[in-house]
Amino acid sequence: MDLSQTEFGRHLGFSAMAVSRWECGVQQPPSHGYIELGNLAGDPACWYFWERAGLRTEDLMRVLPGLRGRLRKTALPEFEIVTAGGGAKAAKQKHELVAMPLLKVMAASPGEKGDTTSVLGGAPVESMIAIPKSWCPNPSTTTCLRVRGDSMNPAILDGYVVAVDSSQKDRSKLNGKIVIAWNKEKGLTISRLRRYDQTEVLQSDNPTYESVTLHGKSGWKILGKVLWWVGKAP
Repeated sequence: MDLSQTEFGRHLGFSAMAVSRWECGVQQPPSHGYIELGNLAGDPACWYFWERAGLRTEDLMRVLPGLRGRLRKTALPEFEIVTAGGGAKAAKQKHELVAMPLLKVMAASPGEKGDTTSVLGGAPVESMIAIPKSWCPNPSTTTCLRVRGDSMNPAILDGYVVAVDSSQKDRSKLNGKIVIAWNKEKGLTISRLRRYDQTEVLQSDNPTYESVTLHGKSGWKILGKVLWWVGKAP
């Protein structure tokens, strides 16, 4: 924004000294400071700051139903329906498709660093993917993102696209399921959630990767369940 610390602080209602402490990592902004940072940043970066203030995307959408439309003003792309296959004629019936956003973010293997965003609903969109409605039980909370690394090999390979339902975050219902998790240091990670007695771990399908134990101080957060995945043939 080409602003000095004094000017930037004035926009947020803080002193230049406070801004300097944030930049140096000496202090973090208070919750109302994160809210103002989100207001100033706009979509999509606002979601990053608002979550730091303790606000969840679903809470904001519930109390401010017009927020999504006001923030995301990107026009929907034009679609041209092309019928593939030259075999027998399909029965005449109505096929319902869902336009699924493919986000400009990557979920990485545990040994690599994924993108830092922790709010999938606010990430920038790369393109759209048309999929059958039956593949997407909750369209409003489902997005797609790419995978980096081979931790889920052989099922999910490097570069594959996975669909993630952000409404399915209840750990008690995700034992054995593939999930997208987030950690401040590691960013977005794809793994399988396993529960052993009272211990929960993020476990890779590739046995060469070590499991990550989840506990109160680990900072890991489950962002959603992976519904399905697609990828190009090598």
